[in-house]
Amino acid sequence: MLKTRLIPVLLLRGGRMVKGVSFADYRDTGDPVFASRVYNSQLVDELVFLDIDATSENRETNIAVISAVSKECFMPLAIGGGIRSVEGMHRLLESGADKVVVTSAAFDTPRLIRDGADEFGSQCIVVGMDVRLVDGRYALFSHSGRVRREISIQEHMEVCQEMGAGEFFLNSIDRDGRMEGYDLDLIRFVVERASIPVIACGGAGNFMHLVDAVKKTGVSALAMASIFHFGDNNPIRARFFLKNYGVKVKEV
Repeated sequence: MLKTRLIPVLLLRGGRMVKGVSFADYRDTGDPVFASRVYNSQLVDELVFLDIDATSENRETNIAVISAVSKECFMPLAIGGGIRSVEGMHRLLESGADKVVVTSAAFDTPRLIRDGADEFGSQCIVVGMDVRLVDGRYALFSHSGRVRREISIQEHMEVCQEMGAGEFFLNSIDRDGRMEGYDLDLIRFVVERASIPVIACGGAGNFMHLVDAVKKTGVSALAMASIFHFGDNNPIRARFFLKNYGVKVKEV
């Protein structure tokens, strides 16, 4: 069994970190460069940075912040927000990213996934899937939860995998920031249909939520934000907790 990765998520808005609830009501949570320095000292497996307004504002990811962060980090960085071209991917990778997270463009120009995978390798291409329940059924959204997409999750996954995606970054809009636990049914649904690793995000409020997500869904990695922003928790404690419950994680 592969080791479960624990991945802090940092949302960027106006060069600052923010955190909201269900993709709304954002509040400032600090300086991304300082946070990256702290996470680097805690030997996290990866970091995910999402520039949440880039697509809606029709601009690229904040390169200046990513360049500054990459100088503080020695773990893999995955960057998302406003990615619309292979050239844009190249600029992010050149600025210190190891992976790019493509969400909105995966619907509009799925060929971009193939072009990116051909140019940089599938391991660099992460496809984001933002999901919420609508009338009792899971629906996909883009533009940071603002635009509903009519394609089914399963069909979208099939297209993205065929195009060469290396991972899925699955985010539950309903659970985001609520710290009530991951949506295990959603994660299980995606993991069972995925031929590539799945990173699950949205809902972690305590370390037992992490254990449940791994043991009940078989997900490859867990991403989280509020659990570290709004409590006396950190990745080192999380890894010790999961290890005590028999979950394989990176040694501290």
